[in-house]
Amino acid sequence: MFSKSSNNAINIMTLIASGGVIIASAALFIVLSVFAGLKDFSLQYSSFVDPDLKIIPSEGKSFQWEENDKVTLLKIEGIASYSEIIEERIFIKSNNKNLVATLKGVDANYLKVTNIDSMVTKGNWISPGSNEVVSGWGISNNLSFGIINYLKPLSLYVPKVGVGQASTPKGYYNSVFVNNVGLFEINEELNNKYIFSDIELAKRLLSYSDGQLSAIELKLKPNSNENDIRAQLEASFGNKFIIKNRAELNDALFKMLNTENLAIYLIFTLVIVIALFNVIGAIIMMILDKKKSLNTLYHLGTETKIIKSIFFLQGSLMTVVSGLIGVTIGLLVVFLQQNFEFVMLTPDLAYPVRLNFFNVIVVLITIFALGIVASKIASQRITPSLIKS
Repeated sequence: MFSKSSNNAINIMTLIASGGVIIASAALFIVLSVFAGLKDFSLQYSSFVDPDLKIIPSEGKSFQWEENDKVTLLKIEGIASYSEIIEERIFIKSNNKNLVATLKGVDANYLKVTNIDSMVTKGNWISPGSNEVVSGWGISNNLSFGIINYLKPLSLYVPKVGVGQASTPKGYYNSVFVNNVGLFEINEELNNKYIFSDIELAKRLLSYSDGQLSAIELKLKPNSNENDIRAQLEASFGNKFIIKNRAELNDALFKMLNTENLAIYLIFTLVIVIALFNVIGAIIMMILDKKKSLNTLYHLGTETKIIKSIFFLQGSLMTVVSGLIGVTIGLLVVFLQQNFEFVMLTPDLAYPVRLNFFNVIVVLITIFALGIVASKIASQRITPSLIKS
């Protein structure tokens, strides 16, 4: 494999074929590492607002949460804390501007379940039992309001549940004046979607009864088994609730990221296939260059299948060695980016990458499998008639 041919053109073709496989395998590994980093970067923000587990009603928008339900929940091992949630779509009015958003009423335990307060970039988190709210930056920009402006309070509106006609226009909806005390910034979707309030304010606005909730959000203890806890919840509450983890709460995002990852993998696999055409060409040129030597071996009694195996092994070794060199280069590039941040997304944010052993296996298996197929195709060019001619 490492010996030079008497024909310099074949030496150049071999170098080009090996170089193509090295570059393609390194590129595939780097791109998969970049997408792994981007996936982590996209999903890390969901951990600030999404719980480990969320219990939602299997039917309707709300359910009754009784005292015996609380006792049952607290008996389940592995639950560190839980928060009662009321969540509903509402109208926000500010300076004659209106916007539809999602009000999320939370209790005092909410900050034990999530780290949303760490994402408040301006102002403070809400005080329990108050008419304070915390809005996303997108809502703030769309309605042109800031924080702690008592002269311009926000109005929250929601249609009343019921039938029949009201005596006045105000009879068709519930409303409450609130003061925005903080702004959070997570991502564009959440910044334009949520406004947080105390759970008692949400109850008054939505006319919920005592114990009526939209969801229960859970924080699990470290090293607890999520599947065991889910099984206990299902055994305790039956079909009354649907239980979702963080991945299931962001299933659309997960599907999009996985689809993009698969598409990129297939595109770069096609690049590797194209690079392996050079390997096929190089092996065929070697076969033609060694015709006299092959003819001598054939007349000495070497079978055609043995001669084929020689070039099959040569092509396979070429792709295996080139693939290992390419993955090593890719590992080095990703390691340097992680530690020295050579490529930046913004002046303060490095391009996210993540070393993943699974990606190493995927790239090597892809290179080895396609390289073996390419070598097999090239070695099949050897026939008795070709050797004898």
